[in-house]
Amino acid sequence: MHMDLASLAPALPEIVLLAAACAILVLDLFLTEQRRHLTYVLSLVALVAAVAATIWVGGGPREVVFHGNYVRDPMSDALKISVFLVTLLGFVYSRGYLVARRLFKGEFYVLGLFAALGMSVIASAASFLTAYLGLELLALSLYALVAFDRNATAGSEAAMKYFVLGALASGLLLYGMSMVYGATGALSFATVGQRLAVQPADQTVLVFGLVFIVIGIAFKFGAVPFHMWVPDVYHGAPAPVTLLVGSAPKIAAFALAFRLLSDGLGPLHPHWQGMLVLLAVASLALGNVVAIAQTNIKRMLAYSTISHVGFIFLGLLAGTPDGMAAAMFYAILYALMAAGAFGVIVLLSREGVEAERIDDLKGLNQRSPWYAGMMLLLMFSMAGVPPTAGFFAKLFVLDAVVDVDMVWLAVFGVFFSVIGAFYYLRVIKVMYFDAPLDEAPLRAPADAMWVLSVNGLTMLALGLFPAGLLSICVAAVS
Repeated sequence: MHMDLASLAPALPEIVLLAAACAILVLDLFLTEQRRHLTYVLSLVALVAAVAATIWVGGGPREVVFHGNYVRDPMSDALKISVFLVTLLGFVYSRGYLVARRLFKGEFYVLGLFAALGMSVIASAASFLTAYLGLELLALSLYALVAFDRNATAGSEAAMKYFVLGALASGLLLYGMSMVYGATGALSFATVGQRLAVQPADQTVLVFGLVFIVIGIAFKFGAVPFHMWVPDVYHGAPAPVTLLVGSAPKIAAFALAFRLLSDGLGPLHPHWQGMLVLLAVASLALGNVVAIAQTNIKRMLAYSTISHVGFIFLGLLAGTPDGMAAAMFYAILYALMAAGAFGVIVLLSREGVEAERIDDLKGLNQRSPWYAGMMLLLMFSMAGVPPTAGFFAKLFVLDAVVDVDMVWLAVFGVFFSVIGAFYYLRVIKVMYFDAPLDEAPLRAPADAMWVLSVNGLTMLALGLFPAGLLSICVAAVS
């Protein structure tokens, strides 16, 4: 197979990230504990370099290389930049926590970089083969991260559950891909779509394959009824790992769903639309209702994630360019919101105490008004309160659902959004109206404080001026 620089250029972000991760892995072997911060700095530099590489090779017309297995288009550019930036947020938030607990190891950053690489590959997948390779690279990195703290029994237990259920879901997804390949004789999404559109294939085999593929996608999203791993992994993993698992992978899950369902199986839209309706309804209902009963904030945010996945599915099931753009907008915003919310938990946990209970946020406004203000913006955005970005994310999705004459589904989404607002407002009430359990002022590393400020204020800025990001999403799916 002939390779030249021109064919390698579209994959420059992945090449940069892979080279950096391997170099950091080797370099970290020779660093003492006192110089471990070099690994942290180099990891941030690697992510910034990957963003720069994505911008440099991005723009221009769609490019498909590596014999139809890899695509560079506006969607992959936008999703990769989002993934790299959210991962960077996670690294910055986590440093103080890891240092305080003697977990400041190079493996955390190397595994995080490989996870980002897997997400990047998924964003540019143009065939079943590439999508599966990216998915497995992401999954294996996350399994190891969840068990990162070897002394934590809960983390090891969560990692084992995640691994077993993840392996089952990956097997079902692969089985579905094999059935679609058997029916169409193609691995490339473009070729599969063309053959489904122009020639009748074995519908029984295709529908069975589609069911398995949707199950695999639902598991990676954490949608009901394939959500059983989400609360346990979020609760059992160290807070920085929960941040990484709960944020950027949702962008990759959207990329996987779009590439598989829209690019590859678009002609089967009536079939997978019905499946996504059921998943969306179940996720919205169970996620919002069960979250109300949680006293552990990590588990509350886990069930909150499930409810947000229901909204992303509402955009996807519409099947229109507006629906896909709204789902992409929602996925990117949710990753930023989750990174900020878990970032606050990480920073609160830094002083040798795990901030896992909602009560741990009591009186946060008295201890640190700025921390509380940023968490307020993040909680308002998750609840969909204007003028934060979350309001427009929900509005665009509901508008797309109404446009395809599914008004009942939009009403259902609004109803459970109102229910979901309760547990977000409870967090705000605890921060502002309850007496603090600890009077000590909060202190965070300067880099984490600046990043949290940018993260929180971005939710307000994107709520006041949503058109910029929305136009990027519209251009990406058109």
